[in-house]
Amino acid sequence: MPFTTFSTAEKYRYQNGFDSHLESSAIDGALPVGQNSPQKPALGLYAEKLSGTAFTAPRHENKQTWLYRILPSCAHPPYAPTPEATTEQWAKGEELKYIPNQLRWDPFDHDQSRDLDFVSGLKLVAGAGDPVQKQGLGMFIYAAGKSMDETSAFYSADGDLLIVAQEGDLDIRTEFGWLLVRPMEIAVIPRGVKYQVFLPSGPARGYALELYQGHFKLPELGPIGSNGLANPRDFQAPVACFTEDAGKTASEGGRQHTVTVKFNNALFATTQPHTPFDVVAWHGNYYPYKYDLGRFNTIGTISFDHPDPSIFTVLSAPSALPGTAVADFVIFPPRWLVGEDTFRPPYYHRNTMSEFMGLITGGYDAKRGGSGGFVPGGASLHNVMSGHGPDAASHEGARAAELKPQKVGEGSCAFMFESCLMMGVSEWGLRTCKKVQEGYSEESWSGVVTHWQGAKGLEIKSHLV
Repeated sequence: MPFTTFSTAEKYRYQNGFDSHLESSAIDGALPVGQNSPQKPALGLYAEKLSGTAFTAPRHENKQTWLYRILPSCAHPPYAPTPEATTEQWAKGEELKYIPNQLRWDPFDHDQSRDLDFVSGLKLVAGAGDPVQKQGLGMFIYAAGKSMDETSAFYSADGDLLIVAQEGDLDIRTEFGWLLVRPMEIAVIPRGVKYQVFLPSGPARGYALELYQGHFKLPELGPIGSNGLANPRDFQAPVACFTEDAGKTASEGGRQHTVTVKFNNALFATTQPHTPFDVVAWHGNYYPYKYDLGRFNTIGTISFDHPDPSIFTVLSAPSALPGTAVADFVIFPPRWLVGEDTFRPPYYHRNTMSEFMGLITGGYDAKRGGSGGFVPGGASLHNVMSGHGPDAASHEGARAAELKPQKVGEGSCAFMFESCLMMGVSEWGLRTCKKVQEGYSEESWSGVVTHWQGAKGLEIKSHLV
Protein backbone atom coordinates (compact mmCIF):
# COMPACT_ATOMS: atom_id res chain seq x y z
CA MET A 1 0.00 0.00 0.00
CA PRO A 2 -0.55 3.01 -0.98
CA PHE A 3 -1.89 1.15 -3.98
CA THR A 4 -2.60 -2.41 -5.03
CA THR A 5 -0.15 -4.43 -7.09
CA PHE A 6 -2.47 -6.15 -9.55
CA SER A 7 -1.70 -9.40 -11.37
CA THR A 8 -3.40 -7.94 -14.46
CA ALA A 9 -1.82 -4.80 -15.89
CA GLU A 10 -3.98 -1.75 -16.59
CA LYS A 11 -4.75 -1.23 -20.27
CA TYR A 12 -6.93 1.89 -20.39
CA ARG A 13 -6.50 5.61 -19.91
CA TYR A 14 -8.68 7.36 -17.34
CA GLN A 15 -9.65 10.74 -16.00
CA ASN A 16 -9.27 11.29 -12.27
CA GLY A 17 -11.62 12.88 -9.76
CA PHE A 18 -14.76 12.14 -7.72
CA ASP A 19 -17.93 14.09 -8.49
CA SER A 20 -15.88 16.31 -10.78
CA HIS A 21 -17.13 17.88 -13.99
CA LEU A 22 -15.16 15.96 -16.59
CA GLU A 23 -15.09 15.96 -20.36
CA SER A 24 -13.75 13.54 -22.94
CA SER A 25 -13.74 13.37 -26.71
CA ALA A 26 -12.57 10.54 -28.95
CA ILE A 27 -12.30 12.98 -31.88
CA ASP A 28 -11.09 16.55 -31.64
CA GLY A 29 -13.89 19.00 -32.22
CA ALA A 30 -16.72 16.64 -31.25
CA LEU A 31 -17.46 18.57 -28.06
CA PRO A 32 -19.25 21.88 -28.61
CA VAL A 33 -17.60 24.96 -27.14
CA GLY A 34 -19.55 27.28 -24.87
CA GLN A 35 -22.92 25.54 -25.27
CA ASN A 36 -24.55 22.13 -24.86
CA SER A 37 -27.08 21.80 -27.68
CA PRO A 38 -26.05 23.51 -30.91
CA GLN A 39 -28.45 23.49 -33.83
CA LYS A 40 -26.16 21.15 -35.73
CA PRO A 41 -23.64 19.41 -33.48
CA ALA A 42 -20.22 18.73 -34.99
CA LEU A 43 -19.70 15.65 -37.16
CA GLY A 44 -23.45 15.13 -37.54
CA LEU A 45 -23.79 13.91 -33.95
CA TYR A 46 -26.87 14.08 -31.73
CA ALA A 47 -26.77 15.90 -28.40
CA GLU A 48 -28.45 13.93 -25.60
CA LYS A 49 -28.69 14.85 -21.92
CA LEU A 50 -28.48 12.13 -19.27
CA SER A 51 -29.88 13.33 -15.94
CA GLY A 52 -29.21 11.45 -12.70
CA THR A 53 -31.19 13.92 -10.60
CA ALA A 54 -34.15 16.23 -11.14
CA PHE A 55 -33.35 19.30 -13.24
CA THR A 56 -34.04 21.48 -10.21
CA ALA A 57 -31.87 19.58 -7.71
CA PRO A 58 -29.51 21.91 -5.79
CA ARG A 59 -26.35 22.71 -7.70
CA HIS A 60 -24.10 20.75 -5.30
CA GLU A 61 -26.29 17.65 -5.76
CA ASN A 62 -27.20 18.00 -9.44
CA LYS A 63 -26.02 15.10 -11.61
CA GLN A 64 -26.05 15.40 -15.39
CA THR A 65 -23.95 14.65 -18.44
CA TRP A 66 -24.24 15.71 -22.07
CA LEU A 67 -23.54 12.94 -24.58
CA TYR A 68 -22.67 13.50 -28.24
CA ARG A 69 -23.56 10.32 -30.05
CA ILE A 70 -24.18 8.96 -33.53
CA LEU A 71 -27.85 8.10 -32.84
CA PRO A 72 -30.01 9.03 -29.83
CA SER A 73 -30.98 6.43 -27.22
CA CYS A 74 -34.67 6.66 -28.16
CA ALA A 75 -34.03 5.12 -31.59
CA HIS A 76 -35.21 1.59 -30.79
CA PRO A 77 -38.36 -0.56 -31.05
CA PRO A 78 -40.51 -0.98 -27.92
CA TYR A 79 -39.19 -3.02 -25.00
CA ALA A 80 -40.87 -6.34 -24.18
CA PRO A 81 -40.64 -8.51 -21.03
CA THR A 82 -37.97 -11.21 -21.15
CA PRO A 83 -38.50 -14.77 -19.89
CA GLU A 84 -35.07 -14.71 -18.22
CA ALA A 85 -36.31 -12.47 -15.38
CA THR A 86 -36.87 -14.71 -12.36
CA THR A 87 -37.72 -14.05 -8.73
CA GLU A 88 -34.48 -15.87 -7.94
CA GLN A 89 -32.67 -12.86 -9.34
CA TRP A 90 -34.93 -9.94 -8.56
CA ALA A 91 -37.18 -10.72 -5.60
CA LYS A 92 -39.95 -8.23 -4.88
CA GLY A 93 -40.10 -6.66 -1.45
CA GLU A 94 -43.01 -8.80 -0.32
CA GLU A 95 -41.05 -11.95 -1.21
CA LEU A 96 -38.20 -11.17 1.20
CA LYS A 97 -37.98 -12.84 4.62
CA TYR A 98 -37.30 -10.54 7.57
CA ILE A 99 -35.65 -12.47 10.40
CA PRO A 100 -33.55 -11.41 13.43
CA ASN A 101 -31.08 -14.32 13.32
CA GLN A 102 -27.45 -13.79 12.51
CA LEU A 103 -26.61 -15.34 9.13
CA ARG A 104 -23.39 -16.44 7.50
CA TRP A 105 -22.81 -18.02 4.11
CA ASP A 106 -20.09 -20.32 2.81
CA PRO A 107 -18.41 -19.06 -0.41
CA PHE A 108 -21.02 -18.79 -3.13
CA ASP A 109 -20.62 -21.11 -6.11
CA HIS A 110 -18.90 -20.13 -9.31
CA ASP A 111 -20.79 -20.67 -12.55
CA GLN A 112 -19.29 -24.08 -13.23
CA SER A 113 -21.31 -24.60 -16.40
CA ARG A 114 -20.25 -21.23 -17.84
CA ASP A 115 -23.81 -20.58 -18.94
CA LEU A 116 -24.19 -17.31 -17.03
CA ASP A 117 -22.90 -13.87 -17.93
CA PHE A 118 -22.65 -10.95 -15.50
CA VAL A 119 -26.34 -10.04 -15.72
CA SER A 120 -27.79 -13.56 -15.57
CA GLY A 121 -25.25 -14.39 -12.84
CA LEU A 122 -26.57 -11.72 -10.46
CA LYS A 123 -28.55 -13.15 -7.52
CA LEU A 124 -30.29 -11.06 -4.88
CA VAL A 125 -29.26 -12.08 -1.35
CA ALA A 126 -30.91 -9.37 0.74
CA GLY A 127 -32.52 -5.98 0.40
CA ALA A 128 -35.14 -3.49 1.50
CA GLY A 129 -37.32 -0.85 -0.06
CA ASP A 130 -38.87 -0.37 -3.47
CA PRO A 131 -37.31 0.86 -6.72
CA VAL A 132 -40.70 2.22 -7.79
CA GLN A 133 -40.56 4.66 -4.88
CA LYS A 134 -36.79 5.11 -5.36
CA GLN A 135 -36.23 3.94 -1.80
CA GLY A 136 -33.84 1.35 -0.41
CA LEU A 137 -31.30 -1.03 -1.91
CA GLY A 138 -30.55 -4.59 -3.00
CA MET A 139 -27.50 -6.69 -2.11
CA PHE A 140 -26.28 -9.21 -4.69
CA ILE A 141 -23.77 -11.92 -5.40
CA TYR A 142 -22.62 -12.35 -8.98
CA ALA A 143 -21.06 -15.46 -10.49
CA ALA A 144 -20.33 -15.19 -14.21
CA GLY A 145 -18.86 -17.94 -16.36
CA LYS A 146 -18.84 -16.20 -19.72
CA SER A 147 -18.63 -12.74 -21.25
CA MET A 148 -21.72 -10.91 -22.38
CA ASP A 149 -22.36 -11.06 -26.10
CA GLU A 150 -20.67 -8.28 -28.05
CA THR A 151 -24.04 -7.22 -29.43
CA SER A 152 -25.73 -7.03 -26.04
CA ALA A 153 -26.01 -4.24 -23.50
CA PHE A 154 -27.65 -3.80 -20.11
CA TYR A 155 -28.76 -0.94 -17.94
CA SER A 156 -30.77 -0.56 -14.75
CA ALA A 157 -33.52 2.00 -14.36
CA ASP A 158 -33.79 0.92 -10.71
CA GLY A 159 -30.56 2.33 -9.32
CA ASP A 160 -26.80 2.80 -9.25
CA LEU A 161 -24.81 -0.45 -9.09
CA LEU A 162 -21.72 -0.71 -6.87
CA ILE A 163 -19.60 -3.70 -7.96
CA VAL A 164 -17.04 -5.30 -5.61
CA ALA A 165 -14.80 -7.66 -7.60
CA GLN A 166 -13.68 -10.70 -5.58
CA GLU A 167 -12.32 -13.20 -8.14
CA GLY A 168 -11.67 -12.64 -11.83
CA ASP A 169 -11.26 -9.43 -13.83
CA LEU A 170 -14.19 -7.51 -15.29
CA ASP A 171 -13.63 -5.63 -18.54
CA ILE A 172 -16.59 -3.27 -18.56
CA ARG A 173 -17.59 -1.29 -21.62
CA THR A 174 -19.91 1.62 -20.89
CA GLU A 175 -21.43 4.34 -23.02
CA PHE A 176 -18.71 6.61 -21.60
CA GLY A 177 -15.77 4.30 -22.32
CA TRP A 178 -13.99 1.32 -20.76
CA LEU A 179 -13.21 0.32 -17.16
CA LEU A 180 -10.94 -2.59 -16.19
CA VAL A 181 -12.09 -3.72 -12.73
CA ARG A 182 -9.90 -6.23 -10.93
CA PRO A 183 -10.17 -7.86 -7.47
CA MET A 184 -9.41 -5.14 -4.89
CA GLU A 185 -11.11 -2.59 -7.15
CA ILE A 186 -14.72 -1.41 -7.08
CA ALA A 187 -16.81 0.22 -9.77
CA VAL A 188 -20.04 2.22 -9.77
CA ILE A 189 -22.32 2.16 -12.81
CA PRO A 190 -24.95 4.93 -12.46
CA ARG A 191 -28.65 4.39 -13.04
CA GLY A 192 -29.49 4.40 -16.76
CA VAL A 193 -25.95 3.94 -18.09
CA LYS A 194 -25.68 1.09 -20.61
CA TYR A 195 -22.81 -1.35 -20.26
CA GLN A 196 -21.53 -4.83 -21.08
CA VAL A 197 -19.14 -7.01 -19.10
CA PHE A 198 -16.37 -9.22 -20.52
CA LEU A 199 -14.29 -11.75 -18.56
CA PRO A 200 -10.69 -11.50 -19.85
CA SER A 201 -9.27 -13.81 -17.16
CA GLY A 202 -12.08 -16.37 -17.09
CA PRO A 203 -14.98 -16.87 -14.65
CA ALA A 204 -15.58 -14.11 -12.13
CA ARG A 205 -17.32 -13.81 -8.77
CA GLY A 206 -18.06 -10.89 -6.49
CA TYR A 207 -20.58 -8.76 -4.69
CA ALA A 208 -22.81 -5.86 -5.74
CA LEU A 209 -25.14 -3.32 -4.16
CA GLU A 210 -27.88 -1.60 -6.12
CA LEU A 211 -28.83 1.76 -4.64
CA TYR A 212 -32.45 2.64 -5.37
CA GLN A 213 -32.28 6.16 -3.91
CA GLY A 214 -29.76 8.95 -4.34
CA HIS A 215 -26.12 8.48 -5.24
CA PHE A 216 -22.90 7.64 -3.46
CA LYS A 217 -20.83 10.44 -1.97
CA LEU A 218 -17.55 10.64 -0.15
CA PRO A 219 -18.19 10.83 3.60
CA GLU A 220 -17.56 14.11 5.40
CA LEU A 221 -14.18 14.16 7.14
CA GLY A 222 -15.08 16.47 10.03
CA PRO A 223 -12.17 16.85 12.49
CA ILE A 224 -10.05 14.45 10.40
CA GLY A 225 -9.42 17.46 8.16
CA SER A 226 -9.14 17.83 4.42
CA ASN A 227 -7.42 14.52 3.54
CA GLY A 228 -7.81 10.89 4.49
CA LEU A 229 -9.96 7.82 3.85
CA ALA A 230 -10.80 7.75 0.09
CA ASN A 231 -9.36 10.80 -1.63
CA PRO A 232 -11.16 12.28 -4.68
CA ARG A 233 -8.09 12.19 -6.94
CA ASP A 234 -7.95 8.37 -6.78
CA PHE A 235 -11.32 7.75 -8.46
CA GLN A 236 -11.02 7.01 -12.18
CA ALA A 237 -13.55 7.67 -14.93
CA PRO A 238 -13.37 6.39 -18.54
CA VAL A 239 -12.38 8.31 -21.62
CA ALA A 240 -14.68 8.39 -24.65
CA CYS A 241 -14.56 5.36 -26.94
CA PHE A 242 -17.15 4.57 -29.60
CA THR A 243 -18.11 2.06 -32.28
CA GLU A 244 -19.27 3.26 -35.69
CA ASP A 245 -21.94 1.01 -37.15
CA ALA A 246 -25.05 3.21 -37.28
CA GLY A 247 -26.89 3.12 -40.55
CA LYS A 248 -25.01 0.11 -41.89
CA THR A 249 -26.92 -2.73 -43.53
CA ALA A 250 -26.14 -6.35 -42.70
CA SER A 251 -24.04 -6.65 -45.86
CA GLU A 252 -22.04 -3.59 -44.76
CA GLY A 253 -21.23 -5.12 -41.38
CA GLY A 254 -24.20 -3.72 -39.49
CA ARG A 255 -25.48 -5.89 -36.63
CA GLN A 256 -28.57 -6.13 -34.47
CA HIS A 257 -27.97 -5.20 -30.83
CA THR A 258 -30.05 -6.37 -27.87
CA VAL A 259 -30.49 -3.89 -25.03
CA THR A 260 -31.91 -5.22 -21.75
CA VAL A 261 -33.20 -3.00 -18.95
CA LYS A 262 -33.95 -3.83 -15.33
CA PHE A 263 -37.15 -1.93 -14.54
CA ASN A 264 -38.86 -2.44 -11.17
CA ASN A 265 -37.01 -5.71 -10.61
CA ALA A 266 -38.11 -7.15 -13.96
CA LEU A 267 -36.22 -7.43 -17.24
CA PHE A 268 -37.30 -5.99 -20.57
CA ALA A 269 -35.42 -6.13 -23.88
CA THR A 270 -35.40 -4.58 -27.31
CA THR A 271 -33.37 -5.17 -30.47
CA GLN A 272 -32.04 -2.24 -32.45
CA PRO A 273 -29.99 -2.03 -35.66
CA HIS A 274 -27.17 0.06 -34.15
CA THR A 275 -24.81 -0.15 -31.19
CA PRO A 276 -25.60 1.73 -27.98
CA PHE A 277 -21.87 2.37 -27.59
CA ASP A 278 -21.72 5.25 -30.07
CA VAL A 279 -20.87 8.18 -27.75
CA VAL A 280 -18.08 10.14 -29.44
CA ALA A 281 -17.75 12.79 -26.73
CA TRP A 282 -19.27 13.72 -23.37
CA HIS A 283 -19.04 16.19 -20.52
CA GLY A 284 -20.65 16.29 -17.09
CA ASN A 285 -20.52 14.89 -13.54
CA TYR A 286 -22.70 11.79 -13.99
CA TYR A 287 -20.51 8.92 -15.17
CA PRO A 288 -19.21 5.47 -14.21
CA TYR A 289 -16.04 5.27 -12.16
CA LYS A 290 -13.72 2.84 -10.39
CA TYR A 291 -11.48 2.92 -7.31
CA ASP A 292 -8.50 0.89 -6.08
CA LEU A 293 -9.19 -0.08 -2.46
CA GLY A 294 -5.45 -0.18 -1.86
CA ARG A 295 -5.45 3.62 -2.06
CA PHE A 296 -7.69 3.97 0.99
CA ASN A 297 -5.91 5.99 3.69
CA THR A 298 -6.94 4.20 6.87
CA ILE A 299 -7.45 6.29 10.00
CA GLY A 300 -7.41 4.75 13.49
CA THR A 301 -6.57 5.18 17.15
CA ILE A 302 -3.02 5.93 18.29
CA SER A 303 -3.88 5.99 21.98
CA PHE A 304 -6.64 3.71 23.33
CA ASP A 305 -10.01 2.12 22.51
CA HIS A 306 -11.40 0.90 19.20
CA PRO A 307 -12.99 3.49 16.87
CA ASP A 308 -16.41 2.87 15.35
CA PRO A 309 -16.23 1.06 11.98
CA SER A 310 -17.62 4.21 10.32
CA ILE A 311 -14.01 5.40 10.28
CA PHE A 312 -13.45 2.92 7.43
CA THR A 313 -16.21 4.29 5.14
CA VAL A 314 -15.24 4.58 1.47
CA LEU A 315 -18.58 5.73 0.01
CA SER A 316 -21.86 6.76 1.59
CA ALA A 317 -25.39 7.23 0.30
CA PRO A 318 -27.09 9.47 2.88
CA SER A 319 -30.74 9.31 3.91
CA ALA A 320 -32.86 12.33 4.78
CA LEU A 321 -31.75 11.94 8.42
CA PRO A 322 -28.37 13.67 8.94
CA GLY A 323 -25.54 11.26 9.67
CA THR A 324 -27.60 8.20 8.72
CA ALA A 325 -26.99 6.30 5.49
CA VAL A 326 -29.24 4.26 3.24
CA ALA A 327 -25.99 2.54 2.30
CA ASP A 328 -22.39 2.84 3.45
CA PHE A 329 -19.57 0.95 1.76
CA VAL A 330 -16.95 0.20 4.40
CA ILE A 331 -13.67 -1.73 4.12
CA PHE A 332 -11.28 -3.30 6.62
CA PRO A 333 -7.88 -3.20 4.90
CA PRO A 334 -4.44 -3.97 6.36
CA ARG A 335 -3.79 -1.60 9.28
CA TRP A 336 -1.69 -1.12 12.40
CA LEU A 337 -3.23 -1.65 15.83
CA VAL A 338 -1.43 0.15 18.66
CA GLY A 339 -4.15 0.94 21.26
CA GLU A 340 -2.94 0.63 24.85
CA ASP A 341 -5.02 -1.41 27.32
CA THR A 342 -7.47 -1.96 24.49
CA PHE A 343 -9.48 -4.90 23.20
CA ARG A 344 -8.40 -4.48 19.62
CA PRO A 345 -10.82 -6.49 17.45
CA PRO A 346 -14.28 -5.04 16.76
CA TYR A 347 -16.26 -4.86 20.00
CA TYR A 348 -19.48 -6.76 20.70
CA HIS A 349 -22.44 -4.65 19.69
CA ARG A 350 -26.04 -4.36 18.60
CA ASN A 351 -26.66 -1.84 15.87
CA THR A 352 -29.68 0.03 14.58
CA MET A 353 -27.96 -0.35 11.19
CA SER A 354 -27.94 -3.64 9.25
CA GLU A 355 -24.48 -5.01 8.40
CA PHE A 356 -23.78 -7.27 5.40
CA MET A 357 -20.13 -8.33 5.26
CA GLY A 358 -18.06 -10.02 2.60
CA LEU A 359 -14.42 -11.02 2.33
CA ILE A 360 -12.50 -10.19 -0.83
CA THR A 361 -9.23 -11.86 0.08
CA GLY A 362 -7.25 -13.14 3.07
CA GLY A 363 -8.65 -13.49 6.59
CA TYR A 364 -10.64 -11.25 8.90
CA ASP A 365 -9.16 -10.63 12.34
CA ALA A 366 -12.46 -10.94 14.25
CA LYS A 367 -13.62 -14.24 12.75
CA ARG A 368 -11.95 -17.57 12.16
CA GLY A 369 -11.49 -18.80 8.61
CA GLY A 370 -11.34 -22.31 7.22
CA SER A 371 -14.22 -24.71 6.72
CA GLY A 372 -17.42 -23.30 8.17
CA GLY A 373 -15.83 -19.94 8.92
CA PHE A 374 -15.73 -16.51 7.32
CA VAL A 375 -13.76 -16.96 4.10
CA PRO A 376 -13.30 -15.15 0.77
CA GLY A 377 -16.37 -15.34 -1.43
CA GLY A 378 -18.68 -15.87 1.56
CA ALA A 379 -20.77 -13.36 3.49
CA SER A 380 -22.59 -12.60 6.73
CA LEU A 381 -25.63 -10.54 7.69
CA HIS A 382 -26.27 -9.04 11.11
CA ASN A 383 -29.64 -7.39 10.88
CA VAL A 384 -31.05 -4.49 12.90
CA MET A 385 -30.28 -4.97 16.63
CA SER A 386 -28.95 -8.54 16.16
CA GLY A 387 -26.02 -8.93 18.57
CA HIS A 388 -22.67 -9.89 17.10
CA GLY A 389 -18.92 -9.53 17.51
CA PRO A 390 -15.77 -11.65 17.62
CA ASP A 391 -16.27 -15.38 17.91
CA ALA A 392 -15.26 -16.99 21.19
CA ALA A 393 -11.81 -18.07 20.06
CA SER A 394 -10.99 -14.67 18.58
CA HIS A 395 -12.15 -12.97 21.79
CA GLU A 396 -10.00 -15.15 24.02
CA GLY A 397 -6.99 -14.66 21.80
CA ALA A 398 -7.39 -10.88 21.81
CA ARG A 399 -8.06 -10.78 25.56
CA ALA A 400 -4.77 -12.54 26.26
CA ALA A 401 -2.70 -10.93 23.50
CA GLU A 402 0.48 -9.00 24.22
CA LEU A 403 -0.39 -5.40 23.38
CA LYS A 404 2.50 -4.42 21.19
CA PRO A 405 2.09 -2.64 17.84
CA GLN A 406 0.66 -5.18 15.43
CA LYS A 407 -0.25 -5.03 11.76
CA VAL A 408 -3.42 -7.00 11.05
CA GLY A 409 -5.01 -7.98 7.78
CA GLU A 410 -1.82 -8.21 5.74
CA GLY A 411 -2.91 -9.45 2.31
CA SER A 412 -6.55 -9.24 3.37
CA CYS A 413 -9.55 -7.01 2.77
CA ALA A 414 -13.05 -7.42 4.18
CA PHE A 415 -15.91 -5.06 3.40
CA MET A 416 -19.34 -4.14 4.71
CA PHE A 417 -22.56 -2.89 3.15
CA GLU A 418 -24.22 -1.04 6.03
CA SER A 419 -27.75 0.35 5.93
CA CYS A 420 -30.22 2.07 8.24
CA LEU A 421 -32.90 -0.22 6.76
CA MET A 422 -33.97 -3.63 8.07
CA MET A 423 -32.80 -6.22 5.54
CA GLY A 424 -35.06 -8.91 4.12
CA VAL A 425 -33.40 -12.07 2.81
CA SER A 426 -34.38 -13.62 -0.51
CA GLU A 427 -35.49 -17.22 -0.97
CA TRP A 428 -32.30 -17.73 -2.98
CA GLY A 429 -30.18 -16.38 -0.14
CA LEU A 430 -31.95 -18.43 2.55
CA ARG A 431 -32.41 -21.77 0.79
CA THR A 432 -31.76 -22.06 -2.94
CA CYS A 433 -28.04 -21.25 -2.79
CA LYS A 434 -27.53 -23.92 -0.09
CA LYS A 435 -24.70 -21.91 1.47
CA VAL A 436 -26.19 -20.81 4.79
CA GLN A 437 -24.10 -22.00 7.73
CA GLU A 438 -26.85 -23.40 9.94
CA GLY A 439 -24.62 -23.55 13.02
CA TYR A 440 -23.11 -20.07 12.64
CA SER A 441 -24.46 -18.53 15.85
CA GLU A 442 -23.84 -21.55 18.06
CA GLU A 443 -20.36 -22.20 16.68
CA SER A 444 -19.36 -18.57 17.06
CA TRP A 445 -20.72 -17.64 20.47
CA SER A 446 -21.95 -20.69 22.40
CA GLY A 447 -18.39 -21.09 23.69
CA VAL A 448 -18.11 -17.54 25.02
CA VAL A 449 -16.37 -17.86 28.41
CA THR A 450 -17.81 -16.39 31.61
CA HIS A 451 -15.05 -14.30 33.21
CA TRP A 452 -17.30 -12.88 35.93
CA GLN A 453 -15.49 -13.21 39.26
CA GLY A 454 -18.56 -12.89 41.44
CA ALA A 455 -19.52 -10.37 44.09
CA LYS A 456 -18.38 -12.32 47.11
CA GLY A 457 -16.87 -10.00 49.67
CA LEU A 458 -18.00 -6.87 47.77
CA GLU A 459 -20.67 -4.44 48.85
CA ILE A 460 -23.76 -4.62 46.61
CA LYS A 461 -25.56 -1.29 46.55
CA SER A 462 -29.32 -1.33 46.93
CA HIS A 463 -31.42 -0.22 43.98
CA LEU A 464 -34.16 0.96 46.34
CA VAL A 465 -34.56 4.48 47.73
